Amino acid sequence: MAVSPLTPDGHQLRQVLGCFATGVAVMATRDAAGNPVGLTCNSFTSVSLSPPLVLWCLALYSPNLPAFLEAAHFSINILSAEQTALSRQFSAPVADRFAGVTHETGAGGVPVISGCAASLECRNETRHYAGDHVIFIGAVLRASRTTLKPLVFVQGQYQVLA
Repeated sequence: MAVSPLTPDGHQLRQVLGCFATGVAVMATRDAAGNPVGLTCNSFTSVSLSPPLVLWCLALYSPNLPAFLEAAHFSINILSAEQTALSRQFSAPVADRFAGVTHETGAGGVPVISGCAASLECRNETRHYAGDHVIFIGAVLRASRTTLKPLVFVQGQYQVLA
């Protein structure tokens, strides 16, 4: 059943955009003191294969914004189907989102989370301000994947691909 188009408000636009299934990732870096910083994100996509570039978006009001603006590198940890709880942990307002999280040190010292479907280690190439977000473009320095199924988010729900 088709619904007539309207100029959407924020709530309506979120519902429409929620129809587009996305992967779930944790973006991670280190703050100026060297502490790991991370957040759950689904606004991630590839930009270019040659050179290898990816992008993701972070809200201007995020308390994590200063760390990512200052960081020379970041990682993108594409969560596996078994990591729903990790996704929730990195989206919760807790003091240390890395508490109990197994990770290694990647390019530029960034945290790379264990047990993910895939990960990318990136140099923080450029930033663009658009609306209420900052678009981060990263040059991919390292990429790896596993055979684990990725976690997917659509219409406000976590899903696993069949």
